[in-house]
Amino acid sequence: MQKMTRRGRQWLSDAADDPEKCRSVWADDPRAPHLFPAGLHFDVVVVEQRTGLEVFHQLQQRGMPCGPVLSDLGSSEVGFLLNVRSRKRFERTVATESEYGDRPGYSYLTKGSSVMIPGPMPLSGDRYQWIAAPARPVEGSPLRAVALAVVIAATTRMLDRFDRYGTELPSPEAMERPEETTDGA
Repeated sequence: MQKMTRRGRQWLSDAADDPEKCRSVWADDPRAPHLFPAGLHFDVVVVEQRTGLEVFHQLQQRGMPCGPVLSDLGSSEVGFLLNVRSRKRFERTVATESEYGDRPGYSYLTKGSSVMIPGPMPLSGDRYQWIAAPARPVEGSPLRAVALAVVIAATTRMLDRFDRYGTELPSPEAMERPEETTDGA
């Protein structure tokens, strides 16, 4: 859980439908989540929580570009904020990186969608929290969408393999070869 910087808070409140109302709500209660329109200042890729937490970890471990990341503990989902108009690049990369047509499950929120954004200072028990709070406007490199797509596809494959571990192969006892006999011929 992270807290927002002043610059991130200003940018995010400016992205609200009613920036003054958003700032007023957050001044009264900095924990309060707020509903934001997607597709105007940022798009959001939403994945299930298990996948999202591993994706975030892998992006951080590998020093790949990663913008703000939020968590909805009530729905067990994680959202990654991307530059607006990143959808084509993101989906093209997911398609390229997905093996055998098994595409990862995600929702891409853009114009016409809304997303509940955590307040600037959520507490650990709050439903909406920042995994990586915005420090500045989401205007980064187009590589952020590519990195996210690659890591989501790879993480989905990895978690699928973990889930199938031990079910595809027979038990170790069944794997043992019967002793070979030699009859001298």
